[in-house]
Amino acid sequence: MGISSTADAGAEGPLVHARMRTPRAAAIAGILFSVLLISSLWLLRLSTPADPLEVGAWLTTSSKRVTIALNLVPIAGISFMWFLGVMRDRLGALEDKFFATVFLGSGLMFLGMLFVAAAIGGGLVRAYTATPSTLFDDSTFTFARTFAYDIMHIYAFKMAAVFMITTSTLAVHTNITARWIAVLGYVSAAFILIGSGYLDWVLFVFPLWVLLVSVFILIENLRGSPHLAAGHVQ
Repeated sequence: MGISSTADAGAEGPLVHARMRTPRAAAIAGILFSVLLISSLWLLRLSTPADPLEVGAWLTTSSKRVTIALNLVPIAGISFMWFLGVMRDRLGALEDKFFATVFLGSGLMFLGMLFVAAAIGGGLVRAYTATPSTLFDDSTFTFARTFAYDIMHIYAFKMAAVFMITTSTLAVHTNITARWIAVLGYVSAAFILIGSGYLDWVLFVFPLWVLLVSVFILIENLRGSPHLAAGHVQ
């Protein structure tokens, strides 16, 4: 009876695993993340000045546009979590513990700080809606604006750069993406590390790179290519 139970469990295991396999079109999550984040960043760039010390005149003319941009962020974040799952699924048994820890940690830290920055921006809009006459005289506004700017430009996207470097390193050793995409990831990460605190357009580099990776994975999956090219973590 014990042998039969063991055999049944062993036979059932692969079936359960087979049912839980990632859908071939799951890479669409990365595409959705990229489109939503690019749209959000573009709306914010059109609506708010680059100077974080600006007194807040944009709230009187662009608060609705900013609200739309911020409402895209949670959906983009959910899509990014699915993208993380797609990448880990492609790694499979080749996932190295050291790089996997940095890969997952940097991705989740980026996502958390992105949410914090969006929440602060939403708070500013709500505060202006509640008390439009007193907001500009309050030093709290300046603090909140600069805090949101710094956590977005300096901290969140620095973590995005670490994510790109780690993912590119894993790609070089396991062939989960084309090697030229990994090289482009290194170069793009360097741009973000150096310029994210100074140039707004640099923030678009990360979602564009995720878009490229996702399209590559989606095309491979739809073609029925092997789950992973021959390769191993060195």
